[in-house]
Amino acid sequence: MHFDLVDLRLMVHVADANSMTRGAELSFISLPAASTRIKNLEESMGVKLLYRTSQGVTLTLPGQAFVQHARTVLGQIEHLRGDMQEYARGIKGHVRVFANTTALGEFLPPVLRAYLRKHPDVDIDLRERLSNDIIRAVGEGQTDIGIVAGQVRTESLVAMPYRRDRLVLVVYADHALARRKAVAFGDTLEYDYIGLHESSAIHAFLRQHSDLLHRPIKQRIQVGNFEAACRMIEAGVGIGILPESAARRHARSMDIRIISISDEWSNREMQIVVRNLESLPSFARELVELLVEDGASGDEGLGDTDSDSDQVPTSN
Repeated sequence: MHFDLVDLRLMVHVADANSMTRGAELSFISLPAASTRIKNLEESMGVKLLYRTSQGVTLTLPGQAFVQHARTVLGQIEHLRGDMQEYARGIKGHVRVFANTTALGEFLPPVLRAYLRKHPDVDIDLRERLSNDIIRAVGEGQTDIGIVAGQVRTESLVAMPYRRDRLVLVVYADHALARRKAVAFGDTLEYDYIGLHESSAIHAFLRQHSDLLHRPIKQRIQVGNFEAACRMIEAGVGIGILPESAARRHARSMDIRIISISDEWSNREMQIVVRNLESLPSFARELVELLVEDGASGDEGLGDTDSDSDQVPTSN
């Protein structure tokens, strides 16, 4: 059975657009040619890939399986093309890593610094994504290594424990909630928020939970990083939800208060996920090993209150 890359791309485009016409346009072929290609595919495999209706097209179950595999194959080809380009300019390896906001901002920088010092001929493509999107990207071959948090189904992926990630509420010193030890997320939504930019994974994560409560987050201002958020909170502009590690680090030099969030989702176990450890290049496996080592040594003392701090204590 022969598969043409044009056919694979065509099926992915049709699936994404839910339209044969638009799928053909995205594939830069005519509609009759697209119809013929998909018909030939269906005949060669003996299965129907699409349901055709006046409203457009939808994938059959075999069509869904086909598109999933097509995405994986096309992703690997793009990875191959990128690697060859890197080799051409002297780079010996390329690793793609997708991570959630906390891992990217709090835990990965020192790990990647140590790794890149040891591997000067390896490039890393690091991107921020939501945990569910990371699982899908690893499964479809869009990224080599993922770092996820919370109760996510890792499906058939290889999952290894990384770190614990607790989200906390941060308020200014004389805020109405400043003396609380713990607070429910829903009880914070009446106040103005300082939030990270809309493309950040943590912003999308909090928006999902506010949507479940059918109450919007009153975002007063958006900032680009945890330090800027804490400075705005200290100035009394609003409150914010941040990783505890970031909040405690900035609380050493800023007059802010840290309060536990009582919702179960605030305490999250982080995991490293890959499709198949053995299929990764040796330099990518070394990065996984370094992450596992960092996770094993990094949780000690997480969440401890500084003895010289005047913060309201938090509890697990």
